[in-house]
This record gives sequence, structure tokens and C-alpha cells, in this order.
Amino acid sequence: MANLDPNEEGLPSRRVPYSAIVDRPSLQLPDGGRMLVWVIVNVEHWSMERAMPRTVLSPPMGQPLQPDLPNWAWHEYGMRVGFWRLHDALTNQGIVPTLALNGVVCKTYPRVAQAALKSGWEFMGHGFVQGPMHALPDQRAAIASTVQTIRDFTGQAPVGWESPGLTETPDTIDYLAEAGIEYVADWVMDDQPVWIQAKPKPVLSVPYSVEINDIPMMLLQQHDSEELYRRGVAQLDRLWQESAKTTRVMAISVHPYITGVPHRIAVFERLLDYVRSKPGVLIRTGAQINDWYRGQVPAPV
Repeated sequence: MANLDPNEEGLPSRRVPYSAIVDRPSLQLPDGGRMLVWVIVNVEHWSMERAMPRTVLSPPMGQPLQPDLPNWAWHEYGMRVGFWRLHDALTNQGIVPTLALNGVVCKTYPRVAQAALKSGWEFMGHGFVQGPMHALPDQRAAIASTVQTIRDFTGQAPVGWESPGLTETPDTIDYLAEAGIEYVADWVMDDQPVWIQAKPKPVLSVPYSVEINDIPMMLLQQHDSEELYRRGVAQLDRLWQESAKTTRVMAISVHPYITGVPHRIAVFERLLDYVRSKPGVLIRTGAQINDWYRGQVPAPV
């Protein structure tokens, strides 16, 4: 077997050279802060004419059917009802989250997007419609449409991006850099922000989570509702402990059709209570974390 050149063995290693967190300089937060938490509310557009991005009911006799009414309606409940529970839970506690939304949501669910805008939530691009980046005939066009639609709706272009399903092809990060995106949530590989080499300029990876995330937790691993609180508290406590040496970042990712249902919303509210009770924990948006880190660690030349 041929020896691998460590600089050529794969795209990720060229984009993001390996870095052990114990070897990095200490990061500092203002105002006596110790660690950072950001909350991400994912709002998507699902079209009944296409296969559903996710399902809660398997098709009768194992035969996929379209239109898939029950699974589309499951998601639609989140937009009609679940989102408003999440909105109340966050606004009642004075928490400003990051809204990861499909660009088309500004047009198809303007009531949802307007409520987030009025509450001062950060808008982060999440594709134009819900589907993997790999399936797009023109990624550049889809990214541009997302950025432009959010700019038209909010008055400013998004600085952050979360690809649907965290999907990227080898060129996606360059297309995002070209479009003016400053940070992404797709590279779930660290407890601190990390610079990603891209053209024409580096893009920052802000720590996201596939563990403190209601899709894997509730839909794939099929935990009960309390798991969000148990796991969230354990995650926060450990990162808070480790942040005594250098700042760590924790993400909490939720969806209206999952966490916004009656039997889960109280668990989410209790987790938010716990986060807010922890001394030295600063709740910030992805854009604010992006700005903070850039001030600590400038982009590589």
C-alpha cells in the first residue's frame, strides 16, 4: 500500500489542518463570560409534490406514496403551531436565537419569518428549499437565491449558513465564500470555532451539534422527551467545567415539528432555564460568535 502524503490524503485535511484543542491559545470572553451557547431554530419548506425530507410514519406496505400527506402534515403542524411554542419559550426568557431557514420560507411562510424578524432573531441561510446540496443542479444559483431572498426580506444578507442536512460537496464551501457567507454550521468537529480554507477567503466554522439536536435524538435514536434535558445539562456542565481553561461553545438545535409539540416543549423550556442559571454562560447568536472569534483569532492569510 502506497504511503499517503498527509497534505494530499483528503479534502478536509487541506481545508482544515488538524489542531488539538489543548495546544491552542486561551480564548477570552467579555463581561466575565466563561462559555458560549447558541440556540438554532430550523425552519424549512417541505413540498408535498416531492419525497419528504424525513418521515414519522412509514408508508403502507412499504410502498412510498406521493403526495405523502401524513408526513407533510406532520411538518406543517410545526409551522402552524410548533413554531409559536418555540417562539414563546425563547422570547419569554429573552433569548435571541439563530433562525436557520430555507430562503423560500420568507415567501411561503411569511408570518413565521416576520415574527422572527420582529423579535430580532438572526437569519441564517439553510438552503433555498429543504434538500441535500448534492442534488442541486446549480449550487451557486441556489445559494445566491437564498442570500438574496433573505436580504430582500430582512434588509441585510445572512452572514451564516447551515446546509440542509449539513450536506456539502467538495466545492460548496468555496461557493459560500463567494456569496459572502462568513460562517457555517456544517462542519461539526470542534468545541471552538475553526477556520476553513476557502476561495476567495476563509470561512469560519461555528460549533454546531448532531448530539444536542432533536432530529438524531428524537427521530433517529428515538429517545423520550426528557433526553433533551438530560443530555443538554450534561453537555453544558462539562463544557462549563472545561471553559475554566479556555472558552467552549455549545449549540442547541431544534425544529418546530419535533421540539415544538406539546409533550416536548416543557423539556426545552427547562433546559433553557438551566442554561440561563449557569454563571458565566453567555447566550449569543451564530453571527455574534463569529464576530467575537474573528476578534480573537484573525483569519489566516
